[in-house]
Amino acid sequence: MVIRVYIASSSGSTAIKKKQQDVLGFLEANKIGFEEKDIAANEENRKWMRDNVPENSRPATGNPLPPQIFNECQYRGDYEAFFEARENNAVYAFLGLTAPPGSKVGPDLPPACAQTILGPSSKDALLSGLTSPCSFHWARWLSGKSASLGVRGRGF
Repeated sequence: MVIRVYIASSSGSTAIKKKQQDVLGFLEANKIGFEEKDIAANEENRKWMRDNVPENSRPATGNPLPPQIFNECQYRGDYEAFFEARENNAVYAFLGLTAPPGSKVGPDLPPACAQTILGPSSKDALLSGLTSPCSFHWARWLSGKSASLGVRGRGF
C-alpha cells in the first residue's frame, strides 16, 4: 500500500506549507513510505485530488486544500484528521496501515483492532457507528477522547 500525500509546492499560504511539512516530516521520521503528489505543478494531480475527496470531507465553499492524504485510492483525511490521529497515537490506523511491532498504537486499543478502523478520522468513525468486530475497543478508547473530538451525549 502506498500513502499518497497531495501537496502544493508553490502555495502562498504559510499555514498550508507548515501543515504539509508536518505531515511529510512525520512520515519520513517514522519511515512510512509515501508519494508526494504536487497539485501546483501537475493539473492531473489537482483534478484527481479534488475528484476523490468525499463530499462530506469537502469545505462548505471552494475546493479541498492540501495536504490531503490517501492510501492508494482510498481517502484517509486532511491535515486536521492526521493531526488528531497523531495526537491520539493512532496514525497507523488512520493511514490504514499495520503498525510495526512495538509501536504505540493508542491507550487501551489493541494493535489488531486499530488495523480495522477504516474511517478517515476517529470522529467520523465514532459518529457513523462502527461495525467492525473491534468497534467495542475503539469506542472504549474514544470515550476518553470524546471531549477533544467535540462529541457530546453519545452514551459513552
